[in-house]
Amino acid sequence: MDETARTSIYALDAATAPAYPPLSGEAKADIAIVGGGYTGLSTALHLAEAGHAVTLLEAHQPGWGASGRNGGQLNPGLKYDPSSIVRTFGKEKGEAAVAFAWSSVERTAHLIRRLGIDCELRLNGTLRAAAKAQDAAAVRRSQEDMAGFGMPVEWIGRDELPGVVGHPRYHGAFLDRRGGDLDPLRYSRGLAEAAARAGATIHGDSRALRLERDKGAWTLTTAAGTLRAARVLVCCNGYTDDLVPGLRRALVPVFSSVLASRPLPVKLAAAILPGRQVLYESGLVTVYYRVDHRNRLIIGGRGPMRPIASPDRLGPVARHAFDLWPALAETGWETAWNGRVAVTTDHMPHVHEVSPGLIAVYGYNGRGVALASALGKPLAACLAGEIAAADLPIPPSAVRPIRFHRFWPVGVHATIAWSRLRNALTK
Repeated sequence: MDETARTSIYALDAATAPAYPPLSGEAKADIAIVGGGYTGLSTALHLAEAGHAVTLLEAHQPGWGASGRNGGQLNPGLKYDPSSIVRTFGKEKGEAAVAFAWSSVERTAHLIRRLGIDCELRLNGTLRAAAKAQDAAAVRRSQEDMAGFGMPVEWIGRDELPGVVGHPRYHGAFLDRRGGDLDPLRYSRGLAEAAARAGATIHGDSRALRLERDKGAWTLTTAAGTLRAARVLVCCNGYTDDLVPGLRRALVPVFSSVLASRPLPVKLAAAILPGRQVLYESGLVTVYYRVDHRNRLIIGGRGPMRPIASPDRLGPVARHAFDLWPALAETGWETAWNGRVAVTTDHMPHVHEVSPGLIAVYGYNGRGVALASALGKPLAACLAGEIAAADLPIPPSAVRPIRFHRFWPVGVHATIAWSRLRNALTK
């Protein structure tokens, strides 16, 4: 089955978007960007607003990949607690990374409002909930760690949670009031339109087939043209290929799957997350969910490691939803979809200065909506020569291909199966 974005709830809701034309013939730019997701579009926008000639190449159309069909959550921060980030990168760079990552939602919301993008933005907070009793202590430690850095996070005990989430199954949670949600496809398309208005050139249906350096510049070759630029940003995330040697093997393109219900009955819609926060379960098998503006439950998690287009292929996610809210079974599902996110071995985003004038970014590990959007501004400054790569808020690293990378589907399947078994055996 070929991968498609057409079954996402956002695509079904959306009006027909203008198509950006393919690259044809020979073209030049100061800076070239490969990848039309949040990273590429935000970077292109900031470069164009600063007066730089920037051209973006997208293999399909902007927002086709994870940027247009994720769960719609705006989640502040990184995988690890702030103290761990500081220990890993040192006080100066670690604190800078913490300040940037945990302010990423605020930066993204400011960008959306500044550009006037209509994407159903809400900032009602993010909940991190302990699905098992054994997870509660770790969730509480995370809350305390973030609070120690002055962050607006608060603990919600088990007795209070049923009124917050709509069921009594969690053992504790913290609320980060900076989190939120949006329609990711409308946001992606709005970001592309804003970048184009600012002067960026965007080419859709223009997969970059080759990248070569010659006489101090880079040449990108597509099926119908070439683009020559002094500097290049490659940001394809879960759709990274062999354009940059070794890059594809430095990440695992894990499929994340999402279900969208039909509009919920009034009583059920009022019971599930009545404050309209977004929620992530903390446990062996991550599940996330929210209720959108049309009172549909949007719930995601791990599913088949191949493209899907039908709700019946997401049995484990659906069963989990029915377990939390049995009345949901009477409503049923409107659609289902999936797509690839880039997972790294250290669960951190990776920034590489691969060669002079060539930067690669990937690996948001499911936190890309806000983080990738916010990273566009400092990446633009770096590509424009205003700051060094070493001064980016995410410390750069060397490309390190993963051993036995060719076996990643087997490894992911085994990990998910084992996690589900352990999950079923624990309370």
